[in-house]
Amino acid sequence: MGIIIKPIISEKMTAITESNPQRYAFLVAPTANKIEIRNAVEKMYNVKVDSVNTCRYDGKRSSRYTKSGVITGRKPAFKKAFITLQGEDTIDFFSNI
Repeated sequence: MGIIIKPIISEKMTAITESNPQRYAFLVAPTANKIEIRNAVEKMYNVKVDSVNTCRYDGKRSSRYTKSGVITGRKPAFKKAFITLQGEDTIDFFSNI
């Protein structure tokens, strides 16, 4: 399994990127550290990374009502990495579509 799972492209993250064009977010492996994340982003997108901030999120509880009763469970835990790039570097996620 790779270090970077997928980029986070949401309405909130798009607003953050518009106000600060060097800031991006990625869903990363829970065991990855900041140095591994930095090296993976630099290698994958050919950019220079200025800083890496990480956040670990616990899985939320979920429940639903069915014919057989209430089913409860948990959504999986995940880790986010917020990347700040150096200089005028940018990442275009939609270039190969």
